[in-house]
Amino acid sequence: MTMLSAAKAPLLADRDAIWAQLRHEARAAVADEPLLGSLIHAGLLHHHSLEAALAFRFSLKLASGEMSEQILREIADQAYAASPQLGDAARADLMAVYDRDPATHRLLQPVLFFKGFQALQAYRMAHWLWQEGRRDMAYFVQMRCSECFGVDIHPAARIGTGIMIDHAHSIVIGETATVGNDVSMLHSVTLGGTGKEDGDRHPKIGDGVLIGAGAKVLGNIRIGSHSRIAAGSVVLHEVPPCKTVAGVPARVIGDAGCPEPSHSMNHLLGAEDYR
Repeated sequence: MTMLSAAKAPLLADRDAIWAQLRHEARAAVADEPLLGSLIHAGLLHHHSLEAALAFRFSLKLASGEMSEQILREIADQAYAASPQLGDAARADLMAVYDRDPATHRLLQPVLFFKGFQALQAYRMAHWLWQEGRRDMAYFVQMRCSECFGVDIHPAARIGTGIMIDHAHSIVIGETATVGNDVSMLHSVTLGGTGKEDGDRHPKIGDGVLIGAGAKVLGNIRIGSHSRIAAGSVVLHEVPPCKTVAGVPARVIGDAGCPEPSHSMNHLLGAEDYR
């Protein structure tokens, strides 16, 4: 039995408990697979906090011949020091992955191995830079995130906390998109525009929404909280809260089926949904 067998909400509320659990898992992983000892020590055990570990991971993954690890590490350390909300968001995202992804059995998996979690933290760094007026550096982080993870999120987009991006391949989120808290989305999701118009042109996703693999939500439309978007759907019109939409173009085919679709992760559509 692991330390995570207890309730998850108190763990999320306790910043030290999450870090302690990560270090506990890291030591166990080194014992199980000594060949990963260097990676795990450098990525987790060498650091004094989750923020420091995330700053190291950010700099290691996004560094290139154009931008050194040292510069990126300094940027990340500065961001985490100036904005404690970044660390809080990372913890909420981490617990979201652990809670909703059945392939996640330890907290260290997203931190070290899952590009959805790592890309989301890179976006948060780019968004911080954008808000600080450092637009070109934010664009650089966006570019490297796209190149390294296959996740292209504009740094001006606004994304809440407790987000899970599963598999995370080919995610695109546009400049004026907003995503609420506790949203889950799978690979190949696009939150995009419908043309080359300027201004507010991207979707507004409510809290607790579940967005299936390959779904495209296009235009300045609102997706109501706790709704479900079926895999492969193309959503062109607003969706009321607590509904399921499916199809090309998508239409409402029924209720969401549960109070928290993004937590249940139930993508199945029953025959009753098509009545």
